[in-house]
Amino acid sequence: MEIIFGRNKKEQLEPVRARVTGKIPAWLQGILLRNGPGMHTVGETRYNHWFDGLALLHSFTIRDGEVYYRSKYLRSDTYTANIEANRIVVSEFGTMAYPDPCKNIFSKAFSYLSHTIPDFTDNCLINIMRCGEDFYATTETSYIRRINPQTLETLEKVDFRKYVAVNLATSHPHYDAAGNVLNVGTSIVDKGKTKYVIFKIPAPVPGGRKEGRSPLKDTEVFCSIAAHSLLSPSYYHSFGVTENYIIFLEQPFKLDILKMATAYIRGVSWASCLAFHGEDKTHIHIIDRRTRKPVPTKYHTDPMVVFHHVNAYEEDGCLLFDVITYEDGSLYQLFYLANLNEDFKENSRLTSTPTLKRFVLPLHVDKNAEVGSNLIKLSSTTARALKEKDDQVYCQPELLYEGLELPHINYAHNGQPYRYVFAAAVQWSPIPTKIIKYDILTKSFLMWREEHCWPAEPLFVPTPGAKDEDDGIILSAIVSTDPQKSPFLLVLDARTFTELARASVDVEMHLDFHGLFIPDAGRDPGKQAPSQEAPARAAAGRAAPRT
Repeated sequence: MEIIFGRNKKEQLEPVRARVTGKIPAWLQGILLRNGPGMHTVGETRYNHWFDGLALLHSFTIRDGEVYYRSKYLRSDTYTANIEANRIVVSEFGTMAYPDPCKNIFSKAFSYLSHTIPDFTDNCLINIMRCGEDFYATTETSYIRRINPQTLETLEKVDFRKYVAVNLATSHPHYDAAGNVLNVGTSIVDKGKTKYVIFKIPAPVPGGRKEGRSPLKDTEVFCSIAAHSLLSPSYYHSFGVTENYIIFLEQPFKLDILKMATAYIRGVSWASCLAFHGEDKTHIHIIDRRTRKPVPTKYHTDPMVVFHHVNAYEEDGCLLFDVITYEDGSLYQLFYLANLNEDFKENSRLTSTPTLKRFVLPLHVDKNAEVGSNLIKLSSTTARALKEKDDQVYCQPELLYEGLELPHINYAHNGQPYRYVFAAAVQWSPIPTKIIKYDILTKSFLMWREEHCWPAEPLFVPTPGAKDEDDGIILSAIVSTDPQKSPFLLVLDARTFTELARASVDVEMHLDFHGLFIPDAGRDPGKQAPSQEAPARAAAGRAAPRT
């Protein structure tokens, strides 16, 4: 277990050629770019939580049937400060560092009307965001770091707060065909006006990057939603979109702002200020993208925790959305490094299985419908929406499949009717050991597995000109618990789930979180790309980001 989680991974700065067995489709040309924690100790100090580790970028460049691997730590301000001090000096969510180099991390005055908000880390270890011609490493704070996808070089630091008033933001933005980026952040400001802010980064103006103008400078607030609890906003990891609506779940997994403000003084981590409130409901906010306002109907469901939305779409006056749900917030607790030992499989069992559920909401509620009546008439689902008093609607989901996480779809179907979910299969342990293709229509599935192998998030890449939703391949970076077995990039036929090829590399590859594929971005891996420009070909291709 130490091999996978606790041990620092070495960088592979120069591209190393992988050993390819099988045959990679000739059309598959580009870069698979991934992100995740790679360094867990600095000097004599150690992070408390696996999610706190310093970001390690890695990539697989695929060109003419060959694969080249490289990895590089994100040179964030956090990384630089820690390495220079030879100890952890910048706090992460699960690890409070002392002394913290941010001298003004807390204001001296604190009251209900003036909240004390820490300046969070720029250790962007969760995902990769595409914005016009640029690519950014992201986390859940207001900071992102531009990177060069060819060389993995770290470029400038960007603070969302320069463009929109958010202290936190998701690492799972959405993209539309025009190149606009939608995301959600939490604004924790003075006078108790805590709110969730949906913001839009518009598509770049042609030639804007050459003129030194980033589309981030044109970021605009799309819509704001007041938090139900101004001092305890909801934690969230993703959100959903359809052609006309945005779905945001305000779940009872909450951050206590007052506790966060005094965490440094009390000697506890910010993670200790996050708690699940099983007595509260989950509020479902629906925003009309045409009016940029929430719809008048109030929807809610039972308490739950959702990290990943899968997809959403509209059908016959209803809004359908699929999410991976938990019954509580215990998942985060399992990944403290103290728990990731030889007894992990026996001791770290989930208290609820991650479950794919479908919610269906009526977009127009019949005022004459009886209280308690089911407002959903679709024959394709067993999900229910029960009318309550005061135009409120209680939603009961349909259970689709138990035991999957890190879902991915054919992103061409994002916000549209779809059929297939590609995901990592998990049961009572949070560690993925299989890759699954789940068919929502037939409720059947296909699966890939291999002994001692832990797959990363499976990513779908469509065949050029594909018409069928599952016409493409699945890419997944595989690490092994067997030290004698090299990690590899797995290439599956997405339709049949048969293995087409694998590209093995003799490196210490880390278990990552998320990433994307940049089509047609490959070039001679031995040559350096221009350090200040992401390749134009990457922007011309359609990346396949996770929803």
